Amino acid sequence: MTAIPQGRHRGRSALAGGMCALAVAGTLLTGCGGDDDPDAGTNGVGKLPPEKIQAKTLAAAGSVDAVHLAGTVVASGRTYELDMRLKPDGGTGSVTAQGATFRLLRVGDQLFLMADADFWNSEDGDGGDGKGGSDDAATGEKLGGKYVKVPEKDPSYQRFSTFTDKDVLLDSLLTLHGTLATDGHHEQSGVRTIRITGDQGTGGTLDVSLEGKPYPLRLVRGGNAGTLSFSEWGKDFALKEPAKDETVDYGQQLPTS
Repeated sequence: MTAIPQGRHRGRSALAGGMCALAVAGTLLTGCGGDDDPDAGTNGVGKLPPEKIQAKTLAAAGSVDAVHLAGTVVASGRTYELDMRLKPDGGTGSVTAQGATFRLLRVGDQLFLMADADFWNSEDGDGGDGKGGSDDAATGEKLGGKYVKVPEKDPSYQRFSTFTDKDVLLDSLLTLHGTLATDGHHEQSGVRTIRITGDQGTGGTLDVSLEGKPYPLRLVRGGNAGTLSFSEWGKDFALKEPAKDETVDYGQQLPTS
């Protein structure tokens, strides 16, 4: 058996060590290079066509029982500022419109509205008798700071209950209009997103989470019709009717009608 000269042995060891070092370096470089892929480590929806991204985010939104919605909606020339927590069987939160803020609470079919005395006074106007004054003050004193039960046949019921209906709100808000396209990778509240647009933004833009389920996180409605954020997907919250001593049943029709 021929012995390997000592010098040659050392040379082969050095060569092997160098190759190992290169292999390690290559692995590290490959890992670093992966950061250049904006979809690395995501749920993968960023690689899909915009139509499929929209379909997946709508499915994700409909699959959970709770969401926190906040922002503005412009409808019929009015701007509504919403801060609502919604579930399939109701919702609770606040709505601000024309400088007045009121709270809404719906549990099943039971809808309640709470506002201060000024809200009821201004909504009641002159009470239909052309005088106002003491009648307005009496209405405000009776209803202010109480949960007022909204009768189902009252015209206000449908208008206000819409703000507490998760399915109705999300179905009407989350669909973009026009030709869909992707508009790059972004970030919302520290969460990576893929943005899709309708008609290059004129039909709205929607940021979809790239982390976890592809929930919608931020919507800019087309036509300057408002901006909304969505959070706390799947986070449950208490939803129950107010105590009797906090409730007023005004009858068959509210003074706001």
